[in-house]
Amino acid sequence: MSFFGSSTSGTLGSAAAAEKDIEVADPPTDSISSLAFSPSADYLAVGSWDNNVRIYEVGTNGQTQGKAMYPHQGPVLSVCWNRDGSKILSGGADNAGRMFDVTTGQASQVAQHDAPIKVVRWIESPQGSVLATGSWDKTVKYWDLRTPTPVSTVQLPERCYTLDVVFPLMVVGTAERHIQVFNLQNPTTPFKTLVSPLKWQTRVVSCFPSANGFAVGSIEGRVAIQYVEEKDSSNNFSFKCHRRDQSPTTKDQSLVYAVNDISFHPVHGTFSTCGSDGTINFWDKDARTRLKSFEPAPGPVPCTAFNRTGTIFAYAVSYDWSKGHSGMTPGHPNKLMLHACKDDEVKRKQTKR
Repeated sequence: MSFFGSSTSGTLGSAAAAEKDIEVADPPTDSISSLAFSPSADYLAVGSWDNNVRIYEVGTNGQTQGKAMYPHQGPVLSVCWNRDGSKILSGGADNAGRMFDVTTGQASQVAQHDAPIKVVRWIESPQGSVLATGSWDKTVKYWDLRTPTPVSTVQLPERCYTLDVVFPLMVVGTAERHIQVFNLQNPTTPFKTLVSPLKWQTRVVSCFPSANGFAVGSIEGRVAIQYVEEKDSSNNFSFKCHRRDQSPTTKDQSLVYAVNDISFHPVHGTFSTCGSDGTINFWDKDARTRLKSFEPAPGPVPCTAFNRTGTIFAYAVSYDWSKGHSGMTPGHPNKLMLHACKDDEVKRKQTKR
């Protein structure tokens, strides 16, 4: 377990800082790929293309302190926690899933694929706990951490790009716009297979906290809200976001950016979107309205996360390769930010009767 700089950043508490988001001290040294808060305390796990997972403690006023760090042998693409917050799970371009034990400070390999692991998610079920890993080898594997081989393997139609779980719902988004919906009571057979309602490549899927539907974000500045059951399908819709006008005089919205991440608020069920345009929005899907727009960040926002109580919203600002190699300019910002959520930003609008 390696520790790193113990300097603290600003605070979220003081009146002067209340309007300003806090920059976390000692961020990763390369683009940030994944963020996840502990379900039991304000600890933030951060995966990066610098091959490391870092764990930060976030104090009551937003001050942060690096607590631990452990390595992969390639870029880290995804991080998550187990239910009691005692373990961090991560997957990366080294084709390995790794587990970090918070109490002992020990890291160990717990999963293996034939290609990079794009997503890791913890599944807590009445039958027990398993780790789900989605890979570019076109499989999802379920792992009981006590055994070195997977409990079962699911063949996907294509490479796994994104995966999310809110038990008993699991949704997997792959290349070629396939989406597979699983009822985890029957984890090896898809409950439903569909083509994404969006016309372009799937970037992210995120399950509703109520587990009755999911949001899909694409590379073409668009989000779809999808319910699982046919009886709710009249509530399905999609909307444009993360677009800009070519010039101040033309309202053409012709500059289109990828939707990189979608995070649902744990209490109110509202959600955030972030994009390659450096903007973040909070939305209420039921009122079909935008609750908040952030000031544009100085670079793409690749990933976001709410803490367990929904009072802190973390987001990264780093290059997401949306413009390929030419966009990787020297001095590109690589930051980790914390935003103190106000009620009116994240609470649902009262729907008119």
